[in-house]
Amino acid sequence: MGRDATKAAGNPWYQARKKAAEYDDRLCSRESAAEQLGMSVSSLADAELGNTKFMPVDKAVLMADRYNAPWLLNHYCLNECPIGCRHSLSDEVVGIDRVTVKLLKSLKTEKLGDVKDTLLDIAADGKITEDEKPALQEVLTYLDDLAKTVSELKTIGEMALHEDGDAHGTK
Repeated sequence: MGRDATKAAGNPWYQARKKAAEYDDRLCSRESAAEQLGMSVSSLADAELGNTKFMPVDKAVLMADRYNAPWLLNHYCLNECPIGCRHSLSDEVVGIDRVTVKLLKSLKTEKLGDVKDTLLDIAADGKITEDEKPALQEVLTYLDDLAKTVSELKTIGEMALHEDGDAHGTK
């Protein structure tokens, strides 16, 4: 097969294609992968080399599906989508053991109780006062961290559920 593209080595679009090529030879070369994706070779090369300012969303979804790399969607949302980069997502792919421990640690009864009590105190009078804003910021930070952990678990789950080769078109 061809050489690895050293200029694209750290690029997530390239890395996902190369990982998928381990299971589907049709994704080994840019030419063949571009054909599989219904895009031009130059467009795929631009994406993999970081030469494109914005990846078209339909191509990002198609690549994530075709490469069985749902984390690419999070990467897209965090780094390329002007709306998505404002939301709490994770583009980290960690093991199921790490994310489970992280999630269960975040869901400890006493921590949830503290968050619930803080929100009830803030909401009791129907308005957020200046002195309540620091406590609200703590709650929002906790919820952002929790959302990122849930995002990691969803990514791991989606990858595991599609490991049967179906997402690679090899089934």
